[in-house]
Amino acid sequence: MKMKLITAAVAALMAASPAMADLTFTSLSYRTGPYAANGIPFADGYADYFTLLNERDGGIGGEKINLIECETGYNTEKGVECYESTKGSGALVYQPLSTGITYQLIPKVTADGIPLHSMGYGRTSAKNGKVFSNVFNYPANYWDGASIAIKHLLDINGGDLSGKKVALVYHNSAYGKEPIRTLEELSKKHGYDLTLLPVDHPGQEQKSQWLQIRRERPDYVIMWGWGVMNQVAIQEAVNIRFPMENFIGVWWSGSENDVKAAGEAADGYKALTFHNVGSDYPLFQDIQDYVVDEGKAAGAGDQIGTVLYNRGLYAAMLAAEAAKTAQQIHGTSAITPAMMRDGMENLEITEGKMTMLGLPNFGPSFKVSCENHGGDGFGAVTQWDAKAGTWSMITDYMQSDQDVLAPLVAADSEAYAKENNIAERCN
Repeated sequence: MKMKLITAAVAALMAASPAMADLTFTSLSYRTGPYAANGIPFADGYADYFTLLNERDGGIGGEKINLIECETGYNTEKGVECYESTKGSGALVYQPLSTGITYQLIPKVTADGIPLHSMGYGRTSAKNGKVFSNVFNYPANYWDGASIAIKHLLDINGGDLSGKKVALVYHNSAYGKEPIRTLEELSKKHGYDLTLLPVDHPGQEQKSQWLQIRRERPDYVIMWGWGVMNQVAIQEAVNIRFPMENFIGVWWSGSENDVKAAGEAADGYKALTFHNVGSDYPLFQDIQDYVVDEGKAAGAGDQIGTVLYNRGLYAAMLAAEAAKTAQQIHGTSAITPAMMRDGMENLEITEGKMTMLGLPNFGPSFKVSCENHGGDGFGAVTQWDAKAGTWSMITDYMQSDQDVLAPLVAADSEAYAKENNIAERCN
């Protein structure tokens, strides 16, 4: 398996002629395995955006884009193998789409001088650019998500959660454990009781957790799930008649795949997001014209506008804008990974820029800096309309509780720096 993986990656590199593709990006995808249903639309959106730039714009800054896709199966070991087999390609940035892979790659990309973008996942304290020079997690991270979920609950309870019961149903992995510390700190501040309910990979067995929920009757359930775990959790919630409007998932627990299996009973389920939903944006017509209609789509074209397709597209757009920024900073179109890192560290996304890209009101404005690699921590809440078969944003973008989160980020990143003998930068 290892040899097949490496051979496929090498073949992809050999097939890409330098004369035809000058800027190399990688896609650590998972189109197979237990999380394939969620991995596929993200990978399609990521690939289709870069294809659009090649077909419509001739690439980025006059340089054609070469996208190398390497299958990880959402497996950490395979993800590291993908990195090792492709890093010699001149890849400008890695987006692992896995917290486990991200944790393993942080020291590697730092040593190799390649930037890593874990958008809305990964190690939260990597937001501190003073410690994590090559890691970025804008526009929001897991601790932001946990805080935004609690902010929403505060909003619908008149600002008071004292005495309320909140249960966290989470994937029993590094990913699922990320919000625990934040939710514990926020429980001290707001007076709610927190119950932790881990679910083992891949998440098909949850009877005991939901029996406990039925027995203890929490006011709200927050979910940190992925793949089949989400579908099972929503169905179990339906089985015990837990109110869907009191069930809120992180942004990785809020796709069409997660709710459709439960049918109309999933109506009212909520999920966080850090970008908008649907396909009613000018950019999607360009995707149709230049990519789908030309037979160059990564998939069948049936995922366009879905939550995870949009997220993959958004990730590619942020990478492309960082590349443009790097080209401007260094005065060359043929940027290196080190230059790409500078572009990511100086990236600024404004509403004006998003409108020019054909994505008005699609995501929050934010600015990256040497000190802040994570953006400003804005997110929103979406809700599933089962009859319409659509997600809708039901809140404006709101900022996470920085008074609580900033000290947590500082403490965790400083501990990491001490353990790894890292001198802080940005002085």
